[in-house]
Amino acid sequence: MGSVDVTILGQKYTIKGDASEEHIKKLASFVNGKLQDVYSMAPGISPLKAAILVSMNIADELHRLQEEQEHIAKNIDERADVLTSLFD
Repeated sequence: MGSVDVTILGQKYTIKGDASEEHIKKLASFVNGKLQDVYSMAPGISPLKAAILVSMNIADELHRLQEEQEHIAKNIDERADVLTSLFD
């Protein structure tokens, strides 16, 4: 397990994990960008509220992508069943 130093909103953090340094820095950059977006729309927002709003937005993106993935997987299964039935 390694550690990587990242900067988010001007604050340095040391992140420890099994992921590559490149991956951790990419995630930190993503989070920093999301936070910057929130601050550009609401400059007076507290850091905690900004972090919660960003967390909710990221959770929403994840949830929507998971639902889309489930829909696609179901669609693939249904089409595979149709194709399989053609060979019976």
